[in-house]
Amino acid sequence: MFSIENILNSFHEWLSSMLNQNMVMLLEMTLIAFFAITLFATLGLVLVYLERKVSAFIQIRKGPNRVGPFGIFQTTADTLKLIVKESFMPNSVDKFLYQLAPFIVMITAMLLLAPLPFARGVQIWNINIGVFYVTAVSSLSVIGILMAGWASNNKYSLLGAMRSGAQIVSYELSAGMAILSIIVLTGSLNLQDIIASQENGWWIFKGHIPAIVAFVIYIIAVTAETNRAPFDLAEAESELTGGFHTEYAGMRFALFFLAEYINIFIVCAIGATLFFGGWMPFHIGNWEAFNHVMDFIPSSIWFFGKTFFLIILIMWFRWTFPRLRVDQLLNLEWKYLLPISMLNLLVMTLIAIKGWHF
Repeated sequence: MFSIENILNSFHEWLSSMLNQNMVMLLEMTLIAFFAITLFATLGLVLVYLERKVSAFIQIRKGPNRVGPFGIFQTTADTLKLIVKESFMPNSVDKFLYQLAPFIVMITAMLLLAPLPFARGVQIWNINIGVFYVTAVSSLSVIGILMAGWASNNKYSLLGAMRSGAQIVSYELSAGMAILSIIVLTGSLNLQDIIASQENGWWIFKGHIPAIVAFVIYIIAVTAETNRAPFDLAEAESELTGGFHTEYAGMRFALFFLAEYINIFIVCAIGATLFFGGWMPFHIGNWEAFNHVMDFIPSSIWFFGKTFFLIILIMWFRWTFPRLRVDQLLNLEWKYLLPISMLNLLVMTLIAIKGWHF
């Protein structure tokens, strides 16, 4: 059976047979960095193309269909345009913070790739507090957004940044509560342990109704955290022209644009890991024959399949629901999602203590 884990182990043994341990570590770290950068670029191209095709499907139109077969090179052409486009900087900006902000957002997104288990045995950093690491580091992206809004010396940028700050800080609470609901069931912050606990069934099924409620709250909260419609008030074109990145152009704008899509991938990958077993195949209890058949599908296919299912779900939201007002956005979090998520966490804790889950 095809296995990325076996390929990586064979490659590691081959390197170890020719080089000393320090050189092997240095070479592998270099290759991991190259993999992360390549993954970023590839995901950016794929997700932008996917969004255009999803929106075209929902609106009953074709979408990109001219540049390459089925328009697959349209995002490549857009990338080349952004690379050669002049990166204009207004005179009145805070030059240091203005230039630093896109890199803060991008670096934060790149750091979040570290604990993600892409397949069985394929993980950049198997940290024992992986979930805590993700929730802590993801909070740093708002600093880059606030920095961009402030440094641009533009009222629209500042308003967009302030909206984004209030939105991200608010919805982090509900997202955290939803994540805690699964942590209570597994008793571990290690993402590999959480996946292993779903060997006989995914938590979305084993955790009863509270797990489904936690998933719904999580998907709503992370949609808001990534500034996606209908929660895209931080960059509402009809109100703020472009929000916090109004004054950005060229590659600086491209970094904000790319970071948004990478963040969508990351939150969906975490959701797939917590609720749908990550790279774990679909198993049903003691159904040995069925489980054995599911094991023939490579773990990487399971991981990316579940992740892209959630990505399409979030894209579906964008092209279905109208944008909320600011007061509606905050009312949804503080009056509804947060109380429900707190009550749901208490119920899930009771289920975990009594062992009522499957």
